Amino acid sequence: MDKKSIHKEYKNEDIAITWEPQKCIHSKKCWKELGKVFKPLKKPWVEPNGASTAEIVQQIEKCPSGALGFYRLNEIKNTENIMEDNKMVSLKVNKNGSLKVTGEVEIVLPDGSTEVKSGRFSICRCGLSENKPFCDGAHKETGFDSNWEIEKS
Repeated sequence: MDKKSIHKEYKNEDIAITWEPQKCIHSKKCWKELGKVFKPLKKPWVEPNGASTAEIVQQIEKCPSGALGFYRLNEIKNTENIMEDNKMVSLKVNKNGSLKVTGEVEIVLPDGSTEVKSGRFSICRCGLSENKPFCDGAHKETGFDSNWEIEKS
């Protein structure tokens, strides 16, 4: 199966936790901060009954790449336009890492084709990603140093 097409879901009685491994930059936030749900050495690696729905949602919202997501089972699933009520785009520059984007963005690729991304995802800054223009966490293995500090005036 092509890695780019993987979409997994893990459900409890309230929500479905979604995971798209091709987006994951292996920040380790999920399992370091909520190890009773996210267990990388087990299969399946997500235990949706390991914590309250509120704790799980709070942790998923910290995912910098958007590889983890969720939808409530009692609501209509809308994966096409996650940010439809929020037209603002947020761009966070991670120190020595990726650019974290939140919102809906049209990306123009070098060949002129376009791709629309919604939700959360990360853009590569180090140039070493195997999934350009998206970050795959390669910067961690190379010790990428952005050498970029913001001066406050």
